[in-house]
Amino acid sequence: MAKYVFPAIFEPDREVGGYCVYFPDFDDVSTHAVATQGDDFKHAMEMAEDALCLTLYDMEKQGVEVPAASNPSDIAAKPGDIVNLVACDTKFYKQYFEGKSVKVNVTLPLWLKEEGEKKHVNFSQILQNGVKEYLQIQ
Repeated sequence: MAKYVFPAIFEPDREVGGYCVYFPDFDDVSTHAVATQGDDFKHAMEMAEDALCLTLYDMEKQGVEVPAASNPSDIAAKPGDIVNLVACDTKFYKQYFEGKSVKVNVTLPLWLKEEGEKKHVNFSQILQNGVKEYLQIQ
């Protein structure tokens, strides 16, 4: 899981308002075309971030190579279109979609378990916090 930044083309929808958004770097990636829309530019940006992140998360899970991001100045957009960078972090999506808890069997000295129980220690939470700290994950 990683952080990405890709250019997107925000095309004003003159008929119904808002913006259509697509990512030219994904045009040649079979089954992973990325397109979305939004009611205004802010909404279109939020939708673009979500669409990009979900696509990249899926590609990572399937082991599909992620294309290199184009330089925004190299993208040929139509007059009135806006080329803007869209960023995402697939680590967030991994935590969201794969965040279910699983049972892990651990071994403690009996005396330590008993002392923890006397003080109502949440052993699972302490283990989670310790593993996150060890892995330097927030």
